[in-house]
Amino acid sequence: MLSLPPVQKLLRQLPAGPAKPPVGGDTAEEVTSPTKNGSKWLKMENGNFFAPVWYRHDDLKEMLDSNKDSLKLEAMKRIVAMIARGKNASDLFPAVVKNVACKNIEVKKLVYVYLVRYAEEQQDLALLSISTFQRGLKDPNQLIRASALRVLSSIRVPIIVPIMMLAIKEAASDMSPYVRKTAAHAIPKLYSLDSDQKDQLIEVIEKLLADKTTLVAGSVVMAFEEVCPERIDLIHKNYRKLCNLLIDVEEWGQVVIINMLTRYARTQFLSPNQNVSPKAEAASLAKRKPYVMDPDHRLLLRNTKPLLQSRNAAVVMAVAQLYFHLAPKAEVGVIAKALVRLLRSHRSVQYVVLQNVATMSIKRRGMFEPYLKSFYIRSTDPTQIKILKLEVLTNLANETNISTILREFQTYIRSMDKDFVAATIQAIGRCATNIGKVRDTCLNGLVQLLSNRDELVVAESVVVIKKLLQMQPAQHSEIIKHMAKLTDNIQVPMARASILWLIGEYCEHVPKIAPDVLRKMAKSFTNEEDIVKLQVINLAAKLYLTNSKQSKLLTQYVLNLAKYDQNYDIRDRARFIRQLIVPTEKSGALNKYAKKLFLAQKPAPILESSFKDRDHFQLGSLSHLLNAKAVGYQELPDWPDEAPDPSVRNVEVRGRASEGVQTPLGKEKAEKPFYSDSDGESGPTESADSGEDPVAWQGMGQENPSEDEEEEEGAKKAKKKKAPPGRKSHAETSSEEASTSESSSSGSDSGSEAEAKRRKAVRAGPGWGQRRDTWTPCLHPPTSLLVTDLEGLTLTDTSLTPAVSVPHALPGMSRDPCPSWGLQVGGSASHTPAPRPRQLLSPAFGAVRTYELLHRMAGEGLSVEYCFSRRPFPGDPHMVAVHIQISNNTDAEVKSLRVSEPKLLSGMRIQEFPEIERLAPGDTANVVMGIDFCDSTQAANFQLCTHTRHFYVSIQPPVGELMAPVFMSENEFKKEQGKLTGMSEITEKLTLPEKCRSDHAIVQQVTSAANVGRVPCGADNEYRFAAKTMTSGSLVLITLEQREGAVAQLTVNSEKMVIGTMLVKDIIQALAQ
Repeated sequence: MLSLPPVQKLLRQLPAGPAKPPVGGDTAEEVTSPTKNGSKWLKMENGNFFAPVWYRHDDLKEMLDSNKDSLKLEAMKRIVAMIARGKNASDLFPAVVKNVACKNIEVKKLVYVYLVRYAEEQQDLALLSISTFQRGLKDPNQLIRASALRVLSSIRVPIIVPIMMLAIKEAASDMSPYVRKTAAHAIPKLYSLDSDQKDQLIEVIEKLLADKTTLVAGSVVMAFEEVCPERIDLIHKNYRKLCNLLIDVEEWGQVVIINMLTRYARTQFLSPNQNVSPKAEAASLAKRKPYVMDPDHRLLLRNTKPLLQSRNAAVVMAVAQLYFHLAPKAEVGVIAKALVRLLRSHRSVQYVVLQNVATMSIKRRGMFEPYLKSFYIRSTDPTQIKILKLEVLTNLANETNISTILREFQTYIRSMDKDFVAATIQAIGRCATNIGKVRDTCLNGLVQLLSNRDELVVAESVVVIKKLLQMQPAQHSEIIKHMAKLTDNIQVPMARASILWLIGEYCEHVPKIAPDVLRKMAKSFTNEEDIVKLQVINLAAKLYLTNSKQSKLLTQYVLNLAKYDQNYDIRDRARFIRQLIVPTEKSGALNKYAKKLFLAQKPAPILESSFKDRDHFQLGSLSHLLNAKAVGYQELPDWPDEAPDPSVRNVEVRGRASEGVQTPLGKEKAEKPFYSDSDGESGPTESADSGEDPVAWQGMGQENPSEDEEEEEGAKKAKKKKAPPGRKSHAETSSEEASTSESSSSGSDSGSEAEAKRRKAVRAGPGWGQRRDTWTPCLHPPTSLLVTDLEGLTLTDTSLTPAVSVPHALPGMSRDPCPSWGLQVGGSASHTPAPRPRQLLSPAFGAVRTYELLHRMAGEGLSVEYCFSRRPFPGDPHMVAVHIQISNNTDAEVKSLRVSEPKLLSGMRIQEFPEIERLAPGDTANVVMGIDFCDSTQAANFQLCTHTRHFYVSIQPPVGELMAPVFMSENEFKKEQGKLTGMSEITEKLTLPEKCRSDHAIVQQVTSAANVGRVPCGADNEYRFAAKTMTSGSLVLITLEQREGAVAQLTVNSEKMVIGTMLVKDIIQALAQ
């Protein structure tokens, strides 16, 4: 006998007759009830309703007809559990709807849950209970009132529209916010049933928009978007209230409100980036008034920023799109960190986020550059995620990080995912197109892939190489010859067609190979794919026009084969080409222009991102995800040319505090820890693409425009820091309300942090000077070159011991010279000459070039110059020593000169010079600061501050200053050079001018362009130099070989491909001078 399940055994042991329920009835664990067949049922515990049902549900109707509420409750729980599992319970509708009048609250709630699900399917039966639903609208329990309205709005019958409208109006005035929320949900249902009710529904929406509870806000805004999104006037009076309530609304409502406010702001405020325009509009910009952000615009940005910390990915994405579409360029970077955090979420979330990041990274590349490694691909990622990350990495590629990205791509090519490998090869082609300096390197790498065992890798490489060769066909005839040999092995149709197109297009570069390729293709013509056949016909036509002696018969043979091909496109093409290229009596005038038609110069293809044109869709929307306009999508409005009247958002209230402009208490404090200014809106994330030079603001005699907001914050924090007189912005003086609204702007945090740092530096000032005096860095060392040869080479010049003067000590400083920090104040004071404590012999110590950091006009009499002295920076070998000369050309004393708020890219560091307490009129101060540029030529941005002014300045190093000389033997040089081949080697030919052909001149020019050391070499016509990058210690090897006449070949070997490429350019430029 088969064993029964334990529960069935238990049922068999139950008594056959009816039994009285135990005392307590409803709370009993076991209840029996007679059924038609005499079987019994066991009441299940609450946690088991979703367990597989092994018994039939025939007794549910009898349980619903029972007089016991406990049985009805059990039946409803089982029915709702069936619905949750996807089972069809519509046949129970008549039995359930009778219990809508049950007095038990728990039963009634479950009945309403059932009716909401099936009321639309069983409309006739639901109509029978309309009177019961109307009574439910008057129930004292708010959940019952809301459920009754929900069921009523789910009955899709036009005849009850007046009843629904009356119910919605009554619910909109209900005391319970939950019922008012349900009324807002019912509005779109009624509108879809009868659009003629729009005017009355708008009145209800207007009433609910004035609701001050967070529970209603999201629902009514959703109703507004569904019914009357064009009625912007309904939002005016409620704008500030919605902004302030936003942080307390439920997550679903936050998404809806943020999307609505994004479109609202695009119609009511001016673009914050209107002054960032092409040069062609310089005249119109001059006439335009200076931009001042509307206080309500700032209110929206400030109140949405804390939501970037939300645990809900949809909320974070909504805030990110709001900032991307509405925020000033310098503040958009705050969203990058939040979006990168979402990449650790579920795959579906990653897919949507990466779609939006790919669009953002095209226009705002610098925003995501610090998080480059977050987009590296993992082996566990699905193919779609891999391809999207690859898209982002390609968009972020620039001259600084291309070497890292290309190394990453090299590992991706070995993946087993063929679609991903193909996408990687296409990404390498895009990098080569966008960054000309690595084009040859990428091309060489792709050519190496042609020997790969995988045919798909070879085929994709051929297609990409074809596009790259169109840019410089004359320089790569060898590659075309190499690809012609692949026609015997490659079987992928697209790759074969690409090779044939290349040979036909540039047949003059391979005159001996092209006819032979046509001969081979003619043999296999009938077995080729259609796309290959078309290219064979094109190749035959081009060879007939350029080399008819060798290819005339072959061309006729191919055209005859094509004439009877099964594909009509190929037959038509063959007949057309025969009439066009073979002159006959019937030939028309086109025969004369055959060469122009076939051999016309074709433009090189532009490899662009597929996300380039997606930004016209609102980010985060379904239309953006699909790249097609979805049903119900609302276009993002353009910015207005002139700002609409801001007074429409003013609300007449009794007290000023309730105007809705002030930030709720505690919001600003919660904003700072997660997104401080070090990585937030004032961070370096926009430095790469902003197009605004921080120094450019100096020419206007003022700081960055965002300081207006900082000064307004300073007015609020007057006890901590007093703002300098005479610098109030227009927004500060326009109205009291404007200053109140902008008092919590993003600049406030950075201002308070800078003040704290400055006070700390002032307190630490005497500590710096107690044991340190100053020495004068040689800003203008001798221009003659020092060349040291380790194997008997002569010393060209030894006059390299500059005199160093030590001035009188500043207050609080002793006269102990310390080479680690330079600080000299020059002027009318007497100077005591002193010998330098040690002499630095550098083989690359040539003429030092000075650069202007701050012009005296922009600095209001304060001028600053700097140079790279190529001396090691004490205390940190990874830093570049930068000597700075500060001159006071004013009639007043300058106090408290210091560096503040450095804006550095990820990995860069700065060692500030100690604060100069005072600089007398006409005096000059020389200081030294250290900067770790992280092997990058990106600028280090910081503020040069005095006691009254702040100047935005930046120091950008030439690539030759990012390295230090290395001395090695000839054998070591050759050994290391052998390790750095392939993509790590850049070779260029050049012509040396007559004045730059001597040993002395060549070495002098090379060492002036780069801080490198001479390596001994046995050959007379060869020069070798070596250096290491300051940060990573990567070797940089330079070889210059003189050939016949003035021709020379320059070779640079380095792991850092971008540094190598830029160094080749700089050395060639130096040798050509």
